[in-house]
Amino acid sequence: MRTVLVIDDNPAVGTALDLLFGLREIRVITAQSPDEGLELLGREDIGLVLQDMNFTADTTSGEEGVALFRAIRARHPDLPIILLTAWTHLDIAVDLAKAGAADYLAKPWDDQKLLASVENLLELGASTREVSRLHEQRRKLQRDLEARYDLRGLVFGSEPLARVIELAGQVARADVPVLITGPNGAGKEKIAEIIQANSSVKSGPFVTLNCGALPTELIEAELFGADAGAYTGANKMREGKFEAADGGTLFLDEIGNLPPAGQMKLLRVLETGRFERLGSNRERQVKVRVISATNADLPTMIRDGRFREDLYYRLNTIQIDIPPLAERRDDVLPLARHFLRDNPLGQGKRLSEEAERALYAHAWPGNVRELRNTLQRAALLARGDSIGAADLGLPAAPPPSAANGGEEPDRIAIEAALERAGGVLAQAAGELGLSRQALYRRLERLGIKRD
Repeated sequence: MRTVLVIDDNPAVGTALDLLFGLREIRVITAQSPDEGLELLGREDIGLVLQDMNFTADTTSGEEGVALFRAIRARHPDLPIILLTAWTHLDIAVDLAKAGAADYLAKPWDDQKLLASVENLLELGASTREVSRLHEQRRKLQRDLEARYDLRGLVFGSEPLARVIELAGQVARADVPVLITGPNGAGKEKIAEIIQANSSVKSGPFVTLNCGALPTELIEAELFGADAGAYTGANKMREGKFEAADGGTLFLDEIGNLPPAGQMKLLRVLETGRFERLGSNRERQVKVRVISATNADLPTMIRDGRFREDLYYRLNTIQIDIPPLAERRDDVLPLARHFLRDNPLGQGKRLSEEAERALYAHAWPGNVRELRNTLQRAALLARGDSIGAADLGLPAAPPPSAANGGEEPDRIAIEAALERAGGVLAQAAGELGLSRQALYRRLERLGIKRD
């Protein structure tokens, strides 16, 4: 049940609020002194505090209320507090609102205004706790993945990529071909490395071949090798990728670009583990796990007669789909910070809020590869310690708070403030020039995660 703690030395206030809130099924606990209120906060599940500003008849300075507010904020930094104040304390209440108080109301209060504020804050608090719970679930999943698998230095923060990693880890120990699909630059090779690093052949070689980067006449020689004299210019024996990958993993990128002759021979190797070098009649036996990747629509290529259906099913025992970066935006800022730290020119530089907004707003058609190149550019061009949108070569994204009469929050600014504040809402709200109530509302609206 929703619970409000009323701290006021006048018993009549607690009685009146108990009757008022009881109409909305809100439980009221009362305390008549700051010490009693703090003791109740330590053992009750409180959703909101309503506190008076004065607790002794001979003092009207409001100092007791200020001290109580600071004590509650120190012990319970995320708990919303509404101040009940006489008109003489309004200036103090305004200062405390800037320091994190959710709201302040003058006595005698307006019942409807008080009810609306309390219900709104209780609802926002519940939503924020749910957001925190879901975020902690994601963090727990991330820690679990990092503990269970060798992620080869992969940086991520999104749930979609966490699901990809989980699937990659699960199939790693199964000695079956894997087909990784996704747009160019999305990180297909990194997922292939994770599969290799967690497989039973992790100590074996990891060999890569981009099937789209070689002339058609050289594909077979690259895959299977060639004896001296097998073709013009072949002056010595050439070891193929299958031989080099024996006992390990062969990663075939852009598999959709493999020519028909290469497709037929690749199918035979997958079926038998045997092949012949170009210019040789001697069969060679290898044990290689094949992981392939493509950004092409292979089923459509099969219908058009450009890719062998039997090879497709040989390669596609397990398929892993990597979503584009635009569909996993929670990866953008962790990756951007990582690329900046990883660049010698980026040491000591930081992303400004303007830069973070621009990064988050960009569509990233080139995916992770484009993001990495963008940060390399920024590290090179930024003159000071702070990197702006112009350094990134991106248009500045206007703060969303400028739209809709100022109601729509600025996600990047809030996330940056929460990070600098270590997740303490009161501190972040103060930095943003918001009340806690406004910050809670924006967190809920955006589903912003926080620690």
